[in-house]
Parts: sequence; C-alpha cells; structure tokens
Amino acid sequence: MRYRLYVDESGDHTYRHLEDISGRYLALIGVAIEADYYRNQFQPEFEALKQAHFPHSPDEPIVLHREDIYNRRHSFGRLDDPALNAAWEAGLTDFVLRAQFRLLTVVIDKKAHRERYGDSAMHPYHLGLTFLMERFRGYLMYVGGKGDILAESRGAPEDLALKRVYEETFDQGTYFISAQEFQKVLTTRQLKLKKKEHNIAGLQLADMLAHPAKMELLFARGKIASLGSTFGTRLAGAFRNKYDLIGRKLLD
Repeated sequence: MRYRLYVDESGDHTYRHLEDISGRYLALIGVAIEADYYRNQFQPEFEALKQAHFPHSPDEPIVLHREDIYNRRHSFGRLDDPALNAAWEAGLTDFVLRAQFRLLTVVIDKKAHRERYGDSAMHPYHLGLTFLMERFRGYLMYVGGKGDILAESRGAPEDLALKRVYEETFDQGTYFISAQEFQKVLTTRQLKLKKKEHNIAGLQLADMLAHPAKMELLFARGKIASLGSTFGTRLAGAFRNKYDLIGRKLLD
C-alpha cells in the first residue's frame, strides 16, 4: 500500500520572539493518507465539504487557509454569521472525526534548543522535518507500506534548503535511523513541494490542523494552561485518536 505524508507548519521558523508562546514553539505536522482512499474518498469528500460551506465555481476553487479563515478574509467573510460559522466548525470537526488518516506532530521548543546548542543550533524547520521523517518511517514499517512526502512550498531559497535536508536524511540517515531503513520505505529521494494555490486537499487539512495539534501537544505536556479556543478543543478531540504510538514529539 502507498501512503503520502502531507506536511505543514504552525509557528515561526526563526529564532526571534522566543519569550512568547507564539514565537517560541514551531510545530510540523504530517497527515498520512493511503493513496487509493485519498483519490476515491478523501479528496472528493473534502471538496464537497468546502462546496457545502463556501459555495464556489469548481474552475476557481476555494483553498482553505487557517489564517484567512480566522481573520475572515476573502470568501471566509461569510463566517461572520454565527450560524454559518457554527455549521462550518461542526462540518470540519465531523470530517476530521470520520476521515481515515494518521497524524504525526513534532513541536520544537526553539528557546530551549537555542540555549542548548547556541550558534550551532539546527534550523528549526529542518530539525522538525528529520523527526517527522523518522516517525513516518516508523508508521510505514508498522503498516507494511511505502510512501513519499509532500510539503507546502515556502519560496525558492527555503524550498531548496528543505529539499537538501530531506535528501541528506534519505542518503545518510539520522542518529537513530540508518539511511537503509529510510530507503526501505520511502519511494523517492526527492521531497515533493506544492503551493497553496494548487488546491491539494491533504495540505489544506494539514494547514487546518497544525495550530490545534501544536496547542494540544503543548497542553498535554503542561507547557500551556489551555488549548486557547472552544473550537480548537473540539477539533483536538476529533483528531486525538488519529495518532499512533510514536506520532507525537516535543523537543525541548
């Protein structure tokens, strides 16, 4: 069976504003979905969810982006209507609850990492990707599958650096996992990258879940006092059973 891991992030990937919760923690999440299920059910049902709550022409698809939804930008301004917003939140929560995927979350405490390693501290996003690859490799071994990774494009220089980290991990392995172990289950030496406007269902779900997944893990580890919003709490309840045994990691 073939799987794809759809990757997005929540938080700043720089070492700035480390005293604030919003700036201190960077999360990378991956949504692992089996290929046939994705094509036949997940993607069509995801598009139907969007069409139901944000009616649009299929020739000009709506692309879900948490920041735009939160700030009611563009087509999401209709969520200022409390009834429409409640229906949307219920619809997304129900979709997450029913959908067949595994969620992998890695959260980097950038302040602790910087204090420990100083100027030699690894780029937080790159560090997160290697930990995410280790967990995806473990999941593929567990289900007896193979797969690849698709992340959101972040710009030419960033994309090139991220591809290099992926290739180095594929070729050389990590401290815990050998290159041979990665190569047994990953189907390609190259990281796949797509922009938001490509309307990739898996990337959009990853975007929607990245922030609540980060907050849920920080809350579970006692780093924050609450999940921050009622909707975030409901969404976390919907995806909490989507983790496997090694699906979450807080690096502090």
